[in-house]
Amino acid sequence: MNKTNTKIYKNVSIGNNVSIEEFCIIGKPPQGSADGELETVIEENAVIRSHTVIYAGNRIGQNFATGHHVVIREKNCISSDVSIGTGTCVEHHIEIESGVRIHSHAFIPEYSTLHKNCWIGPNVVITNAKYPRGKNVKTSLKGADIGQSAKIGANTTLLPGVVIGNNSLVGAGSVVAKNIPENVVAYGNPAVVTKEIQHLDEYAK
Repeated sequence: MNKTNTKIYKNVSIGNNVSIEEFCIIGKPPQGSADGELETVIEENAVIRSHTVIYAGNRIGQNFATGHHVVIREKNCISSDVSIGTGTCVEHHIEIESGVRIHSHAFIPEYSTLHKNCWIGPNVVITNAKYPRGKNVKTSLKGADIGQSAKIGANTTLLPGVVIGNNSLVGAGSVVAKNIPENVVAYGNPAVVTKEIQHLDEYAK
């Protein structure tokens, strides 16, 4: 583990064979918390690339990887074999199950759930505020629920609270305003279901 030019706060537990590159910040206390007040756990075999910031209160499983300039806010549960691409921002109170792949420059807001083996393309934006700056907006935030093995194409926007069904594919550049059922292909603005996933060519499944 390379700690040169890296800041590691108190109450951070780091497993074996973890690589932390230069200029990372690990266990940063969120506003209102003291250094070490929240435990941060990173299990073995992680690769945390330069300029990544991981706030306190995260629990991160084995074989985790980040690109450069990743920000992960506090109190998330991130399972094993998860990778988060360069320039991506993961907000707080998010559940990310095992095998999830998040590509570069995505935005994952608080109160989102990413189920096992789902795939988030580059520049995907998930939203969680139905009426931004509205009265009591902070108490009604609701991110997306992305099903197991679902795939969200590049530059897609998901509106607050949408559910993407297991094994479905959302085409690049879509705006998803309503729930998408399981095992389908959907795309467009607004995204609509166009076919069942079984009707895609084999190479595209």
